[in-house]
Amino acid sequence: MIIETIVVGPFEVNTYVIYPGPGCDAVIIDPGDDPQEILTLVAGRRLNITHIVNTHGHGDHIGANGYVKAAFPHAKICIHHRDAHMLTDPRANLSLAFGYSAVSPPADVLLEGNTEFTAAGVRFRLEHVPGHTPGSLCLMPEISPAVAFTGDTLFAGTIGRTDMPGGNMGLLLSSIAERIMSLPDDTIVHPGHGLSTTIGIERANNPFAGGAAAQGRGAEVP
Repeated sequence: MIIETIVVGPFEVNTYVIYPGPGCDAVIIDPGDDPQEILTLVAGRRLNITHIVNTHGHGDHIGANGYVKAAFPHAKICIHHRDAHMLTDPRANLSLAFGYSAVSPPADVLLEGNTEFTAAGVRFRLEHVPGHTPGSLCLMPEISPAVAFTGDTLFAGTIGRTDMPGGNMGLLLSSIAERIMSLPDDTIVHPGHGLSTTIGIERANNPFAGGAAAQGRGAEVP
């Protein structure tokens, strides 16, 4: 399975394109901005986008949903049901608070935690990891080596913000401890921003991912 990363927009969101090979079906995770760059890669690989999956509903992660959907009308926009309203509301998705307006077509599929879905021939396990937003998701495709797409929940060396509407530090720390840090050490973490890492590295070095995090202690890094 091929995973390509495109860093998009002023917030440098990691957009992921997942596909088995050129000319195949593909999944896009968090097409946040720069739709032409995304669609150029897709065209160059001759991909058929079947699913657009948002790890959460903030404007910087959904901004190019509509452009991808226009190019692939059959593609299903997927998001956790607790963040679904953010797709069409620039106040709720906080884009207006940052001086722009991001909107997306409404969701085609409302996702839940502790479930599975199949896209582009890959089965994905979904974990609900609230704290950054009420509907944040972690996606774990059943591929080798093991990977987890953590959105803005867990980053290399730190965690997501909880000082915005819908954020909750206690929930975020418990989500990370219970749903993410329970993964094997060699699991590759692909976050919503910044460099990829592994569960083992974060277990050893991330001050928010060890025992203190599991007990709901520690200070937030924005």
